[in-house]
Amino acid sequence: MVPGAKIGAYTLERPLGSGAFGVVWLASRTDTGDRVAIKVLHPQAAVSHEIVERFRREAWVLSQLQSPHIARMFEFLTEAPFGMALVMEYIEGELLSEVFKRARFGVEDACSLGIGISSGLATMQSAGIIHRDIKPENIILRPNPNGWHAVIFDFNLSRIKNPTGKMSSLTSMHAAIGTVPYMAPEQLLDARRVNESSDVYSAGTILWRAVAGQLPFDARESLREKLQQEAKPLPTGRTDPLAVGFAEIVGKALRRRPAERYAKAQDMLDDLTNLVTRGSHG
Repeated sequence: MVPGAKIGAYTLERPLGSGAFGVVWLASRTDTGDRVAIKVLHPQAAVSHEIVERFRREAWVLSQLQSPHIARMFEFLTEAPFGMALVMEYIEGELLSEVFKRARFGVEDACSLGIGISSGLATMQSAGIIHRDIKPENIILRPNPNGWHAVIFDFNLSRIKNPTGKMSSLTSMHAAIGTVPYMAPEQLLDARRVNESSDVYSAGTILWRAVAGQLPFDARESLREKLQQEAKPLPTGRTDPLAVGFAEIVGKALRRRPAERYAKAQDMLDDLTNLVTRGSHG
């Protein structure tokens, strides 16, 4: 794979990033010039049945979702000599993880971030999809006329509910799948125990970090503390209704027991939207 190579109707321009299993390239459609992001498996990963199935699943998941807060998929290709390729929209913007390296969010911006993430999650959950890896590295802040909005991507670890309501995944029994600092307590123990509220917990962790500038649990003791203790109240440094309400919402998202959290992202989205609406009228 080199700049100028052709994959289907697309011309590769430059690599955008690489992971353990694949590489993402910026490309342009030959006939229109429209830019896209193309994800291709590494050759050594393409020989693994499990990895290939995850790749196919990511394509299927993206094809089911339509939201301004979720990266869109355009098509799935099988193109020699590159193998399988996932063609997605190219999102110009900055990874949330990069923003976190230099700045904290005010409560107002954190509310906007929370509304974007929970809106994307609500769309996923309405389609029976659990992301299982919500973290700053999988969220892009896309510029828009009003500033920016959050876009979720990378569905490689997702789980899907089948028509009976049971969850389908490629995860081995009792395996922990995800990114530890953002995983819900039950997800640390067994990835098959995740449900909608597990992704809510991950979103709550992101919002806590956005305002506080650090994670709710000390990295050295995060596993033990997360399994045994509740997260500390979010320190906003403010006592106005917006800040107090936001801290309460984040606190509920981070409850240790799933039954005490928001059951679904839509519930969290409703509370955040109502909070911002009350604040704008106050």
